[in-house]
Amino acid sequence: MIIPPIWGAIQSVRDGLEKRYIAAYLALTVVGMGSWCFHMTLKYEMQLLDELPMIYSCCIFVYCMFECFKPKNSVNYHLLFTLVLFSLIVTTVYLRVKEPVFHQVMYGMLVFTLVLRSIYIVTWVYPWLRGLGYTSLGIFLLGFLLWNIDNIFCDSLRNFRKKVPPIIGITTQFHAWWHILTGLGSYLHILFSLYTRTLYLRYRPKVKFLFGIWPMILFEPLKKH
Repeated sequence: MIIPPIWGAIQSVRDGLEKRYIAAYLALTVVGMGSWCFHMTLKYEMQLLDELPMIYSCCIFVYCMFECFKPKNSVNYHLLFTLVLFSLIVTTVYLRVKEPVFHQVMYGMLVFTLVLRSIYIVTWVYPWLRGLGYTSLGIFLLGFLLWNIDNIFCDSLRNFRKKVPPIIGITTQFHAWWHILTGLGSYLHILFSLYTRTLYLRYRPKVKFLFGIWPMILFEPLKKH
């Protein structure tokens, strides 16, 4: 997930959106580039470029979600400090212990926070956003599920792919599906967060499909009478 969030960041600049949404799009791009570099080289340094930006991007997502209902261009310094401190602690500990489970747990905590916040918004604030909210969560969690299945049954899946035609074997590459689905789910989450924010700021957000395929948020200010 590299080019679509870059386009989203450019569109956000054109629309004069708050910088945190530009940062969210660019953070997702960095995650995509880091993952690309790691899987091309399989080097430890590139693995860090893949995994640590996952923490940083999720922190940005958390900040955006918890600041959806604040005045325009306001800054929550307490939350900002907390998330930066969390990122620094996770980075420092992970560089020292080099334990993947630690990274997974910290990342899971951030995702769980986003899930709870999203459910709150679509349940009690904007129920009509359930489609977009639950779609983003569902796609992301499906990718997470397939990733865990691949980790647990990796050897069995490899043996299975040796016995079936390649076209069927491709569908069982669950690690690849993890990247595709979590990237798409994260992108849709940014749209959900942005939709929520622009509704609160009294804009008319609409989901449009670029080239009839890729979803984006376009909006216009409400007319004053």
